[in-house]
Amino acid sequence: MNIHNGLREYAINSAMKDSRFSPITEEEFPHLTCSVSLLLHFEEGKNYQDWQIGVHGIRIEFVNEKGYHRTATYLPEVPYKQGWNHCETIDSLLRKGGYRGTINDAFRQSIRLTRYRSEKCTVHATEYLRARQNGYRV
Repeated sequence: MNIHNGLREYAINSAMKDSRFSPITEEEFPHLTCSVSLLLHFEEGKNYQDWQIGVHGIRIEFVNEKGYHRTATYLPEVPYKQGWNHCETIDSLLRKGGYRGTINDAFRQSIRLTRYRSEKCTVHATEYLRARQNGYRV
């Protein structure tokens, strides 16, 4: 999938089809902003602490207590905004990924960590509408 089509598809899915939220209404639209993070420079980490808070996003892979392979990810800004350290971030990601067992250092060491960076672009609804009126196809 090319990036243009992917952004369009995921924007529609996020706005209208994400079961965690009500679909966006016409009344809400003028007050919205849309942010897109492009994930770049993926590198395998040596261990669960091989990344910098506020610099790297992380994706973890692990085997849950039922033997299923699971994954979870946080963008770089998430641990920073939450004020988490490395352990708190990993523990939260494990729970996000569906792990319900005991978390200890040995289990944290068993995960596979990939770190990445991201470039974030944010556009307010009024900027979007202005671009459309000026003939920019989005």
